[in-house]
Amino acid sequence: MKKILITRKLIKDSEEKASKTFEPIFNSNDELYSQSKVVDMSSGCDGILTSLTDKMDKETINKLPDTIKIISNFAVGFGNIDLDAAKKKGIIVTNTPEVLSDATAEIGILLILGACRRAAEGIESAREGGWKWSADYLIGKQLTGTRLGILGMGRIGQKIARIAKSLGMVIHYHNRSKLSDDREDGAIYHDNIKSLFSVSDVLSICCPATKETENMINKETVEYFPKGAIITNVARGDIIEDEALIDALNRRKIYAVGLDVYKNEPNLNPGYLKVKTAFILPHLGSATKDTRIAMANLAVDNIDEFFKTGNCKNKVN
Repeated sequence: MKKILITRKLIKDSEEKASKTFEPIFNSNDELYSQSKVVDMSSGCDGILTSLTDKMDKETINKLPDTIKIISNFAVGFGNIDLDAAKKKGIIVTNTPEVLSDATAEIGILLILGACRRAAEGIESAREGGWKWSADYLIGKQLTGTRLGILGMGRIGQKIARIAKSLGMVIHYHNRSKLSDDREDGAIYHDNIKSLFSVSDVLSICCPATKETENMINKETVEYFPKGAIITNVARGDIIEDEALIDALNRRKIYAVGLDVYKNEPNLNPGYLKVKTAFILPHLGSATKDTRIAMANLAVDNIDEFFKTGNCKNKVN
């Protein structure tokens, strides 16, 4: 039986599955291991099942024992892992795509609604009590007829587009390539971000974090948006240059944000906490029981597939 280090606590169903498949080392206290502890605990192991909270940079990967042949990331993203360093060391890296698309798209819609309808301010006012109704009390932006720009029209982006269209939003998108007509479902394609941003009353960021998309929302590109636009992010925090977006919020160039992901999670930029129109969540994209079980089970299956076949369909490097 292969010996596997599982760096974070999983839901019971998935830990039971891992026990039937491998000789696992569990993290029963759900401790956030340091990079050096991950290296130490992986001694004698054949693979590691990591989480987004594990920073598997070049230095950490180079220190891993030569017995490690696979890093199975418990996430659709893999920005926490240096793919090139892993490849050079002969370690394959896998992710868990598809199984979290529905749950993440639901949070994407929640971010749009929460930011447009000033939910954060409304919750605070309701908790304080004693609010006084008036015709202009917490007036927000209605979704019907609003132009929604989707940055990254993959599985999650397409699901958000379908739901948003049912709410009366007009869908625009930018992707690495234009989708077929049936997958577009009436959405309008833009071949560059300036064109997309300029028509986005609301933007939903759904693209992966890459060298090309890092800080795509920055001091220059926030000026492309219509005044009073709303930006939401259900993808990765690295896509936003925080100081530029916070400045745009304070200047009212950007009306509101809806964020579920941040740079340096869980230590989000404190500037967002000072903005009343910031609707912020603690990375809940995949946070349903069914989805988290499906993700962990797929991460386990990825390791099993690799050791049985020498490859894995969810390999990302």
